[in-house]
Amino acid sequence: MMAAKRTVEVRNVRHPGGRRRVDAEMYGAMRKAYLAVLTRRAPGLTIAEIQARLPARLPQSLYPGGAKAGWWSKTVQLDLEARGIVARTADSPIRLYRVR
Repeated sequence: MMAAKRTVEVRNVRHPGGRRRVDAEMYGAMRKAYLAVLTRRAPGLTIAEIQARLPARLPQSLYPGGAKAGWWSKTVQLDLEARGIVARTADSPIRLYRVR
């Protein structure tokens, strides 16, 4: 019998109160990488700048060649915003930075 994969609950700043469960290992690796590339001061980095910096920080065992990194980075971004760990600027393009 195969052991069930661990999951973690994520939130979405665009859908307050909405939650879903995702793979804990994939989420944890992306969250660690995402927080490592973000600055702690506004205005922060654009989404494109963040996505360009993520692959070097992701484990190849989970994200071979950056596979699925786009979906996971967006999931982590929206969860971190919903938790108040990351904030976005009001201007365009959107820039993100760490607040906690």
